[in-house]
Amino acid sequence: MTTHDRLMDLLEQGRARFRIIDHPPEGRTEPASLLRRHDLSQAAKCLVVRVALGRRARRYVLAVVPGDRRLDLDGLNRLYAGTESSFATREIAERLAGSVSGSVVPFALHPDLDLVVDPDLLVHKEIFFNAARLDRSVALATEDYVDLAAPRVEVIAQRSLTGAGTVSRGAEIN
Repeated sequence: MTTHDRLMDLLEQGRARFRIIDHPPEGRTEPASLLRRHDLSQAAKCLVVRVALGRRARRYVLAVVPGDRRLDLDGLNRLYAGTESSFATREIAERLAGSVSGSVVPFALHPDLDLVVDPDLLVHKEIFFNAARLDRSVALATEDYVDLAAPRVEVIAQRSLTGAGTVSRGAEIN
């Protein structure tokens, strides 16, 4: 079963209020938001991060921030009491997310992923994200997202933004 199929099953079985939006293939947050016709702050930018916890210990985190914000890697590192945080390699991110870069969903569907969401994304009635495909997105009622995903909600986005749609200390994975 593909990640897209797992997502659709989760949303349907959870009786979530959602819409499917088909569009030309796009994995970058800002252009995808334009295609979906919503405010960039409603986009769930999903980034897979590796947090080093010591010499051999590490944790992978699916960090979800509003599309108009940067991920605060240092803040995420402090949240986990880590020694270093960095974006996961594309190979690891895609394996853990179960989809190609640019189509990562804001649900931790792999047991080795922790899910942490910035509260500023959750202020909207509806959030938008690619549905594990570059050519299909989901508009999902935020309340239903929180119920189904059960994320850890922490401030992980930088509060001062200089350059919408970018991330700090690395390249955007999704």
